[in-house]
Amino acid sequence: MARMSLSIVPLAAGLALVALPALADRSTPEQAKALATEAAAYLKEKGPAAAAAAFNDPKGAFVRKDLYVFVFDSKGHYVASGANPKLAGTDASGLKDAEGRPIVASMMEVTKASPSGVVEYVWLNRTSNKVEHKHSYVIREGEYLVGSGYYSD
Repeated sequence: MARMSLSIVPLAAGLALVALPALADRSTPEQAKALATEAAAYLKEKGPAAAAAAFNDPKGAFVRKDLYVFVFDSKGHYVASGANPKLAGTDASGLKDAEGRPIVASMMEVTKASPSGVVEYVWLNRTSNKVEHKHSYVIREGEYLVGSGYYSD
């Protein structure tokens, strides 16, 4: 019986090592906040057209590991999405998460009382291809809402 127990230990250790790279690719809340803050400053400095071009570049400086920048205008239209640049110009004002909760409306609400905040929702993680809990750090910059989010599942 002791031999069977010992043979399980290497298997468990091997499985743990397989899971480590997936966890290592996950961004932290601090990284999401830093990216959103950097993007808001870039938008303020360069203006909406140059910022949208930079944010919409999936291989650019504003896409890092599982993080990307997204921007909505005051009406809830996508200005940029590093995850899917084709969304630019589309109406996201009624966008809801996998549990039916409003996303963009919640982001707009949280930035009414404060220039920044965090919104939690359930969203497709394109890295894992699973629906997971996501927390997006959002910043109001003029008439725009700039954000980046990390997954917690």
